[in-house]
Amino acid sequence: MKIVGLAGWSGSGKTTLVCKLIPALRRRGLSVSTVKHAHHNFDVDTPGKDSYEHRQAGATEVLVSSGNRWALMHELRDEPEPGIDALLEKLAPVDLVIIEGFKREGHQKLEVWRRSVGKPLLATEDPRILAICSDGPVPEADKLPQGPRPVLDLNDTEAIVDFLVEELGLKALSATEDAV
Repeated sequence: MKIVGLAGWSGSGKTTLVCKLIPALRRRGLSVSTVKHAHHNFDVDTPGKDSYEHRQAGATEVLVSSGNRWALMHELRDEPEPGIDALLEKLAPVDLVIIEGFKREGHQKLEVWRRSVGKPLLATEDPRILAICSDGPVPEADKLPQGPRPVLDLNDTEAIVDFLVEELGLKALSATEDAV
């Protein structure tokens, strides 16, 4: 599986970009999964539902299944949070996994950056950033310690997909072909 992260400060548009990239990549015949880093106390279950009650009772894992989907919830209890490699091992094989968050991990990334957010470029200190996706010019991208990085228009999803297909060596249909 090929892997790319989307890293950036809160409010930069990472989730919006992921939600545009997924259908664009699928139109090119690629299968895509995502991994999202969340805050400590997030919950995917609803109090009062049986699966929630199973977790509250102390189950380490609860698998919920229906005719439409299944989900496995694993409570860490006193275990440390697993790293990205351990999490990726849990996914079924696909062409591309997009990781949102985990900005300090060692995988290759696109940085989503908006000057209006008022935060520094992550690419200044992270050599694993392949390109910067921004809503405006980023002249700093030419002066990074590890060398210049391309700047992609945050609003040009097809150009970002073209970059990913080329950079990651994905076997995809061209933007003008239809996936069958």
